[in-house]
Amino acid sequence: MFDHAYQNYMDHAYPADELMPLTCRGRVRGLEPSRGDVDDALGKFSLTLIDTLDTLVLLNKTTEFEAAVRRVLSDVRLDNDIVVSVFETNIRVLGGLLGGHSMAVMLKDKGEHMQWYQDELLHMAKDLGLRLLPAFNTSSGLPYPRVNLRFGVRGPETRTGTETDTCTACAGTMILEFAALSRFTGDPVFEIHARRALDFLWEKRQRNSNLVGTTINIHSGEWVRRDSGVGAGIDSYYEYLLKAYILLGDDLFLERHFDASLSYISQPPLLLDVHIHKPLLPARTWMDSLLAFFPGLQVLKGDIRPAIETHEMLYQVTKKHNFLPEAFTTDFRVHWAQHPLRPEFAESTYFLYKATGDPYYLEAGRTILDNLNRFARVPCGFAAMKDVRTGSHEDRMDSFFLAEMFKYLFLLFADAEDLPFDVEDYVFTTEAHLLPLSLSTAPHASFFTSNRTELDDSNFDWTCPNTRLLFPDPAFPRNLREPIRSAVDKSCPRPPPYRYVEPGMGRPPLRAQDFMANNVEHLELLRRMGVSLIHLKDGRVQLVQHATQAVSAVAAEDGVRFMQEMMELSSQQQKEQLPPRAIQIVSHPFLGRVVLTAGPAQFGIDLSKSSTGVRGFVTVAEPYSGCTEITNAEYVQGHIALLQRGQCMFAEKARHIQKAGAIGGIVIDDNEGSSSDTAPLFQMAGDGRSTDDITMPLLFLFHKEGNILLEALKEYREAEVLLSDKARDRGVTLLPHTPPSLLEPVSFLADRDSFPSHPPAVVITVDGGVFTHLSILHHFSFPHLPNPSVPRGEL
Repeated sequence: MFDHAYQNYMDHAYPADELMPLTCRGRVRGLEPSRGDVDDALGKFSLTLIDTLDTLVLLNKTTEFEAAVRRVLSDVRLDNDIVVSVFETNIRVLGGLLGGHSMAVMLKDKGEHMQWYQDELLHMAKDLGLRLLPAFNTSSGLPYPRVNLRFGVRGPETRTGTETDTCTACAGTMILEFAALSRFTGDPVFEIHARRALDFLWEKRQRNSNLVGTTINIHSGEWVRRDSGVGAGIDSYYEYLLKAYILLGDDLFLERHFDASLSYISQPPLLLDVHIHKPLLPARTWMDSLLAFFPGLQVLKGDIRPAIETHEMLYQVTKKHNFLPEAFTTDFRVHWAQHPLRPEFAESTYFLYKATGDPYYLEAGRTILDNLNRFARVPCGFAAMKDVRTGSHEDRMDSFFLAEMFKYLFLLFADAEDLPFDVEDYVFTTEAHLLPLSLSTAPHASFFTSNRTELDDSNFDWTCPNTRLLFPDPAFPRNLREPIRSAVDKSCPRPPPYRYVEPGMGRPPLRAQDFMANNVEHLELLRRMGVSLIHLKDGRVQLVQHATQAVSAVAAEDGVRFMQEMMELSSQQQKEQLPPRAIQIVSHPFLGRVVLTAGPAQFGIDLSKSSTGVRGFVTVAEPYSGCTEITNAEYVQGHIALLQRGQCMFAEKARHIQKAGAIGGIVIDDNEGSSSDTAPLFQMAGDGRSTDDITMPLLFLFHKEGNILLEALKEYREAEVLLSDKARDRGVTLLPHTPPSLLEPVSFLADRDSFPSHPPAVVITVDGGVFTHLSILHHFSFPHLPNPSVPRGEL
């Protein structure tokens, strides 16, 4: 598998930073459409090759490693006029160079390979470290998130120095690489700056919970995002506190790691985000896939039990979707559907197998392998999943796939004799680069002292349990997994709703997720908390709080908490990637070629569970709003009704057209210019009471897509559509309802007699009334048509 990925990168992409495995070419920044921040990892420095160096050695490919090092030394430039992420460049490129240097030194010492090596990779690493240092020129010592490799941080003219915020992980994930660079070279400046950044983050922690937020202002030190977890934006901060102690032996890092009250976050089997000032209050209802590294970190510090429980939850989610979705809710629904072949779950699987010896984790590793080969392997490498629900691919293979995934999978299955060196002599960085533990006793380690408090060695919390004593029977972890195994399929039961207590009793009497706008009791509770509700003419409701109108100061505080929850809930719904539905125009002349992206409803038929969908001709309902009884029921009956958004609840519209005999409905946005290209899809909500009586599908179209359907109806007098969960085959299933007698079996060949100047061009086959096949063999022209040129493969 590694050979397939690596060789395709070298054959089709090198010296580009990354491989595009669907189009079999390299991704060069500036030549491909920008993907936003994700492209900040690309610096035109052959990223994937550098990131893969120490993987080659671990997999016993020393000849390839030696050739790769020579390529890096001869081809890679680090002085490009390009703005890169400080965080990504540190963990991938600087870490890759240091890991490569560690491997080169180890091989040279063995006397068989790399005898010519004279620390060239280390010299490159120091050059890169010096190019990253200008980012740390801030009053706080926290680095700017981006730096220009050639010009540093000079302001807008170098496209740097204008940012004010950075993520906690971005600033707190420098210490391993920078300390290793200092101790390898004897220059303390790198470790000094990395320690200063960590010290500042710790200084700004919330003193009661000892938690840090996710985003911080690099100038003022104010927290911009006050939620804390172990997922994206903060993950490797906690990882590096523990691993810095392992690598450098400084008790200060261990103390800070243990002082951070991660028990608020680790609620096995879940890992929750919480507010740093109110750590008992969850900050969001979903988890992201980056937190899958955390069970592995728990193994390193000896917290085996919660590691087993959380890993089992992640394994069940993986088995349900083949891969971990980029984010998923606490009841295990897909929140963000992408999966860029992240290695964190494989990492935790390896560490848990090492700790327990339980062959169950070998089976988990086999699942990862099988799914990669079945669903992600393509002719030119391995392609990221664009949507784990549909199995669609994305044209990317990130460098971390080669740097991390194959290391951890190889180590999981390898016996000791399969490994060229003892991995226990190294610590893995967050990018799985190998740094030798001998750095803690490097000659230059005396430069680095810290003002630390003495640890109480009698405190059991500061010891790491011996896993051989904890798990004399490798099957013991099974007892911890059993209660969790069925949780994903059955879904965790939701916590019971708060009983409706008088506002001001110290906890919110009404949760935002339970609120119904037409529930009289809910409205009274809002009134007592000083929250008023305004119905807008477009069907939405607006909440406004006036603390002075609450019945008491405590009730007003409950109102503030309710409003915060409602804003978070609204934000989550806007960001949540819903599985879109499809509206396919199947009548002439479209014949299924036009597919409109639609949003689903929380009620009615679930089209994802229908193999055929719902098909019918569309009719505009009267009144168009659908908010009163339908007056043109004779036309709506047996048809799919078109409605306009606004003036009443979606469920009310559905009931009116269903009563008129409609077989489905399409609600078109009344906000002119809205489009699924620019606005997130959402689910049409019910009206607070049971919607079991709605038995037909209702879909939502934004204004732009709705206009396409209305224009088709206007121009062709009728339009037939298929409502489904995804587009159907456009050649067979979607033929209009034409009697078979009109399409006799025929095979037509456009040959030299038909078009004397061209060889055979088109083959069309119709059999039994079903259009079965069309082939266009090459580019050809029809001079008598308005658009005479038809490219190969298109008609």
